[in-house]
Amino acid sequence: MTNNAVDRPAEAGPSGREMWQRRYEQALAQGRVRDADFSTLSGTEVDPVYGPSPEVEAVDDRMPRIGWPGQYPFTRGLYSTGYRGRAWTIRQFAGFGNARQTNERYQMILARGGGGLSVAFDMPTLMGRDSDEPESLGEVGHCGVAVDSAADMELLFHDIPLGDVTTSMTISGPAVPVFCMYLVAAERQGVDPTSLNGTLQTDIFKEYIAQKEWLFPPEPHLRLIGDLMEYTSSTIPDYKPLSVSGYHIREAGSTAAQELAFTLADGFGYVELGLSRGLDVNRFAPGLSFFFDSHLDFFEEIAKFRAARRIWARWMRDVYGATDERAMWLRFHTQTAGVSLTAQQPLNNVVRTAVEALAAVLGGTNSLHTNALDETLALPSEQSAEVALRTQQVLREETGVANVADPLGGSWYVEALTDRLEEEAERIFDTIRAMGERGRTPDAAGEVHHEIGPMTSGILRGIEDGWFQGEIAEAAFQYQTALEKGEKKIVGVNCHTESVSHELEILRVSHEVERDQVRELGQRRQQRDAEAAQRALARMVEVARTEENLIPAMLDAVRAEATLGEICGALKAEWGDYKEPARF
Repeated sequence: MTNNAVDRPAEAGPSGREMWQRRYEQALAQGRVRDADFSTLSGTEVDPVYGPSPEVEAVDDRMPRIGWPGQYPFTRGLYSTGYRGRAWTIRQFAGFGNARQTNERYQMILARGGGGLSVAFDMPTLMGRDSDEPESLGEVGHCGVAVDSAADMELLFHDIPLGDVTTSMTISGPAVPVFCMYLVAAERQGVDPTSLNGTLQTDIFKEYIAQKEWLFPPEPHLRLIGDLMEYTSSTIPDYKPLSVSGYHIREAGSTAAQELAFTLADGFGYVELGLSRGLDVNRFAPGLSFFFDSHLDFFEEIAKFRAARRIWARWMRDVYGATDERAMWLRFHTQTAGVSLTAQQPLNNVVRTAVEALAAVLGGTNSLHTNALDETLALPSEQSAEVALRTQQVLREETGVANVADPLGGSWYVEALTDRLEEEAERIFDTIRAMGERGRTPDAAGEVHHEIGPMTSGILRGIEDGWFQGEIAEAAFQYQTALEKGEKKIVGVNCHTESVSHELEILRVSHEVERDQVRELGQRRQQRDAEAAQRALARMVEVARTEENLIPAMLDAVRAEATLGEICGALKAEWGDYKEPARF
């Protein structure tokens, strides 16, 4: 390894490089560095990280913002080892048809090198409805897997040991009852639920802002999220109950800066929720994770990820009082941009996805999903899903990008973009907090009090006023206008439209899936102890009327094979529904 050490005054503390060196050597001694070939294709050994010499570091005023891998403010990554310690998790998002069909796809993903699972649910499940409800007609199994009860969750993970495989579940409105079904499925496998490791999306703010899949007004949703945070913090220490999602905000049309700012603001809101429950920030904050989009502007996306880590670390330390380093870490999953895929010349989508995946990796993502080339047309076929998986494996095994931590760190362009995105995000934070102050009267000491916290108040006001939706709509309009004028280009759409490619053979979900799912659901209702299910549901509603944690009562309802629609319907009857305010 290159030795850039210089003589330093005896009274001076260690340089950032020297502190990084100590941590890296400690990781090496503890066996936390992979036994792998860390050389170029030509055989040149490369260092684990590159940066300025100590004498240059001492006078470069950028260094407090840039830092070194594994050091505050974590711009260059959370770990001193980078991907030499552990490569990013290949976590392919999958779900279609019924639980048996999706289980087969999961088995394929794991057998071919996938490191974790990510569950896509169908629209009825995302909306907390059973497959046999009238509103579910024609939607069962089409955009994800249908899950009506704990029995479906058992089938979904049949022969997949939940104690060994980390699982992410992309669902927010009915996230808590679905989480309870996951715990019960683990119990029925004989797995100790306290040992589970995975992620539940749960992020209801982004539903009101972008995706529109909510069940109740904001306050009951926040109550459920607070209960979940309390429950997992005390009983399932490795499980992450919240994945704060910017992906859907970006897919709705936001800019990179808006995705960054709206997502982190939502994260700050959930930190305030935890603090309002009396939870220790150093204990619950490590259970928060993030989910970002990786779009096509290569360097802007890399800068976005680096800025996100830095902003989160600073706010967690300086605003919310975190003292444990892990509570300052922003860990995130990335998915390549679905909105960038085109139905025209769909083979080009392989190239787009590879570029987006590379940006995510160079930005330091902790796990990654790569979209399949045919997802703009239908659910991925088995072949296209394999190509998407292989895209990550080519990046990891053949390109050398995992050899050096933050290889673009110190680039004038990347650092300037990182700074610019951070500044834009901070301006948006100021706007959101100001919205939360509007109409509130300070007390005698000049303090304004918020039920949960100032950022949460601003988010709720922004949702109520339609501010977030308006900002995203304006950004989407500006981009669409640029496309129509030809100022922005999409190959195969508004330029280079000639092609020799043919139509793809796509995956189609048979109508029999819905018929079979509805029949099985009816059989389960007949076979269960109906009185026990109704008693458990009634008990759950009783608890909902108190300040008691709702998770244990909901778990009992799931164990009695109460369905998702029954659980969500009982709570809707108690808490009401939510209608988005009209905005023109």
